[in-house]
Amino acid sequence: MTEKTLGIIGGSGLYDLPGLTNATEHEIETPFGRPSDVIVTGELDGVRCAFLPRHGRGHRIAPHELPFRANIHAMKQLGMGCIIGISAVGSLREEIVPGDLVLIDQFLDRTRGRTEESTFFGDGCVAHIHFADPVWEPLRQLALAAAREVSGGDVHDGGTYVCMEGPAFSTRAESHFYRSTGAHVIGMTNLQEAKLAREAEIAYATIALATDYDCWRENEAAVDAASVIAVAMANVEKAKRVVADLVRRISELPEPIVCGGVLEHAIMTRPDMISADARRRLALLIGPYLGD
Repeated sequence: MTEKTLGIIGGSGLYDLPGLTNATEHEIETPFGRPSDVIVTGELDGVRCAFLPRHGRGHRIAPHELPFRANIHAMKQLGMGCIIGISAVGSLREEIVPGDLVLIDQFLDRTRGRTEESTFFGDGCVAHIHFADPVWEPLRQLALAAAREVSGGDVHDGGTYVCMEGPAFSTRAESHFYRSTGAHVIGMTNLQEAKLAREAEIAYATIALATDYDCWRENEAAVDAASVIAVAMANVEKAKRVVADLVRRISELPEPIVCGGVLEHAIMTRPDMISADARRRLALLIGPYLGD
């Protein structure tokens, strides 16, 4: 693949990407259902981009209802080699002030019982990806540089994102527990995207925008949806500037960022034992390794 691409999954309040030329809307069907909304593709600085609002325009879909597999599979169908996930988060650390940006490099999964699976595999084909470093570092470094260039606020290099179940915010006991693990921010969505992007051999990184102090800070009011949305909306323009600068940096690379070969040694099921249904469902992902 020689084309430079970037998929953008926008979080709370980020429902479009200005400056795209040749913008086209795509209603995409995947083996895992339909994505959160139509995906808009276009060009920015010579990079082919695809934009998807994570929760749908108008914020219609709750975190535990998100069609994560369809969202990532649709990006794969559109040929995106990289995805940046923009996400509003709560801060678990004094030094991460609402309005700051955090370039996540680790995740801690505290979800349970979600109806949407966080893997493409199972039901006829087993694969185990390497996920010790869940964010694609070359993309994260570019996003870090972009954030430092244009954000106008503090930018934190690295941090652990606790992915909680939601949709309710934390109890105070939970918030203090998450702090005790050394984690930095808390959200409800990005871990699943990171896992699925890795399985789809797409480079993935997260830009987390702190909106509040969760509820661990005793001298602060407990977090509520209204306060989160207010800060998130204030951060939208900042996020758009960071994404635009990231696209510019990608356009200047001598070669596109790639995340290939992840599945080469990850597929455990013997090829002749992979069911016909699994072959159909996973064709876009495993076809190159099965000679299909």
